[in-house]
Amino acid sequence: MADTVEILKRQDVPEKYTWNAESVFADADAWQAAYKALAADYPAVKRFEGHLGENPTTLYEFFEESTHLMRRLQTIYFYALMQQSCDTADEQSNAMVGQAGALYGQVIAALAFSDPEILEIGLDTLTAWMQDRPRLAAYTHYLDNLFRKQAHVRSAEVEELLGMLAEPFGQVENTAEMLTNAEIAFESALGVGGLEVPVTQGNIEEIKWHPDREVRRTGWQNYADGYLAVKGTLSSNYSASIKQAVFNARARRYDSTLDDSLFENNIPPEVFRNLIDTYQKNIPTWHRYWAVKRKALGVDTMYPWDIWAPISQSPELEFEQSVEWICEGLAPLGEDYVNVVRKGCLEDRWVDVMPNKGKRQGAFSYGSYDTYPFIMMSWNAGLKSLSTLAHELGHSMHSYETIQHQIWADSHYSLFVAEVASNFNQALVRAFLLKANPDPKFQIAVIEEAMDNFHRYFFIMPILARFELEMHERTERGEGLTAETMNQRMLELFQEGYGVELDPDGDRTGITWATFGHLYAHFYVYQYATGISAAHALAEGILEGKPGAVANYRKFLSLGGSVYPLDALKIAGVDMTGPAAVESTFAVLARYIDKLEALVG
Repeated sequence: MADTVEILKRQDVPEKYTWNAESVFADADAWQAAYKALAADYPAVKRFEGHLGENPTTLYEFFEESTHLMRRLQTIYFYALMQQSCDTADEQSNAMVGQAGALYGQVIAALAFSDPEILEIGLDTLTAWMQDRPRLAAYTHYLDNLFRKQAHVRSAEVEELLGMLAEPFGQVENTAEMLTNAEIAFESALGVGGLEVPVTQGNIEEIKWHPDREVRRTGWQNYADGYLAVKGTLSSNYSASIKQAVFNARARRYDSTLDDSLFENNIPPEVFRNLIDTYQKNIPTWHRYWAVKRKALGVDTMYPWDIWAPISQSPELEFEQSVEWICEGLAPLGEDYVNVVRKGCLEDRWVDVMPNKGKRQGAFSYGSYDTYPFIMMSWNAGLKSLSTLAHELGHSMHSYETIQHQIWADSHYSLFVAEVASNFNQALVRAFLLKANPDPKFQIAVIEEAMDNFHRYFFIMPILARFELEMHERTERGEGLTAETMNQRMLELFQEGYGVELDPDGDRTGITWATFGHLYAHFYVYQYATGISAAHALAEGILEGKPGAVANYRKFLSLGGSVYPLDALKIAGVDMTGPAAVESTFAVLARYIDKLEALVG
């Protein structure tokens, strides 16, 4: 009789390993009450329309009321999405996401008059008002950013229309989520001795690390085959998302979707292209790694399911023990920082820990200004889960520190800096683990986890960024996109990165783009690579005891969105306008390869 690995039903997960939903709303009825109250309240904000330029008091009152509305809205939306993410098959939470999304579009549309009216007041007048009214001065960065975007803000009528499009346009990403997380049926992975492992979004990463090569092969192939079975739907859906991005860029008078996406965070396109160029220049570093890994595994040819194959056994880790190790690794940041992390994980239930049926893939940190900075993940008891938790805690502590120091309007730090805080935590924790345990098998396990992270952020993400740019540029030229077009180009990009050491298994590698919902957040993925670069530069400074490094980094965390991303990173101690940080991180990667080669002989 075959052994079967059971995946818990959501209702069977122990409460201590679920996120603290009741700290946000007592239950679904309380959520519905909050939803109905906001739906009834938000139209009143329209009384400010046409009056924002009358005096500073009216403008300040509008800021306060609109902030209150948005805080309520974001908490309502967060709760629904978190519930859905933890159980995508739950019809009630799916309906709540639809309700919240519709309300989100309505509130944004109701507030659409504000930016055009504020721009009409003029920066000189607003500057004078802020000098006279200190409370209004809290919105200095918000107003500076608004006037920076002035050329791309349309009339009140057009802004209202664009706001109304937010909800229907959002359905494209939601369709991808529902299809990939709830409706694709994956065949189980099969291993030696009749072992059968269900393939789910919650455990696919665990399968990739499985010691049984047949489990890895059949799991990886069956996962890809699930996507290939609906490749036409997925390609049409992603193509629609790109067309929406092109529409938005043209509606706001940007030259391209890349310019549109990067302008939001005041990032020059050269930063994106610099990453791509630096990655291509350093592809031989990856070829060397594949050669070391192939020899360590003792195989003639590597395949994609061998990329994550363990060379050494990862220790079995309980969630609680991992939290303590993470806290020890983060000790250089201060006792107060560590205490918040420990309490959040072990007492306040920031983390939804365990895999369960219907849980969406991956991990994320998410919350609102008025909630804990929650984390969703699927624990697999190895070093990878420990590192994932450290990563997401970087995001959560970034949010925590920001909320402690910034008003709501300046609390929304950009994706560009978000990936710095997360990778920074991982860098510190890995340094602690390598120093704390000299056992060669443990050292190999830590390096393997690090290489897995680099593989995702410094190999896959630059490839996805190149793919994304090309698909957007083709759409902007009026060229049609098909599943065959996308899959072929994806395969070619991976083949370039793999070199001669690895056989990509054709179409199954080609469908990789569809397995990353990140692509629906246009030009998001490149920030993983820039983020890991800045993170390692900053971590090295702290590990080496550089004067002021800790204070500068903690200051960076507290800034949130009160300064532009590149300026925030300069305050932290790294300049991302040049290639130095990216190049130095490839040097870190090379050192890991050197150490791994020495350890495995």
